[in-house]
Amino acid sequence: MEQRLHLFGNPIAGKFLKHINSANKVLVDSPLPMTTQELVKIRASQINGCGFCLDMHTKDAALAGENVQRLHLVAAWREATVFTDAERAALELTEQGTRIADGATGVSDEAWTEAAKYYDEDQLAALISLIAVINAYNRINVINQTPAGDYRPGQFG
Repeated sequence: MEQRLHLFGNPIAGKFLKHINSANKVLVDSPLPMTTQELVKIRASQINGCGFCLDMHTKDAALAGENVQRLHLVAAWREATVFTDAERAALELTEQGTRIADGATGVSDEAWTEAAKYYDEDQLAALISLIAVINAYNRINVINQTPAGDYRPGQFG
């Protein structure tokens, strides 16, 4: 697969990515646990079929010390015993927020209430913002056919 645009070489895409990267930095620096952030990014990327983001976030999570078994089980988190109740709530919110068009009511009150049991208001703000940002990254990379496999942890700073 060959990417359609060199995103960072295009002035419009490059400018947009600079801003979305700044928004992402706010979330990285938020009180939402980094482990949860990576799990959310991985699950949304799985749903959206974004190989580039899966390559990036599984490698970044592994480098940060995430257990390989947990990485392998993210897609089957409901059946896996290796995730905390808080992580499960975040993954459910991620799935519903990513598949928002598939649900008649969008994100359910039950999913929100469950997440609110484990995350305070700032963490919830970061969580829903993270779901939005990773979905934007996924869509850019899927539409652009950005190839996966060559990401090196830390290559984007």
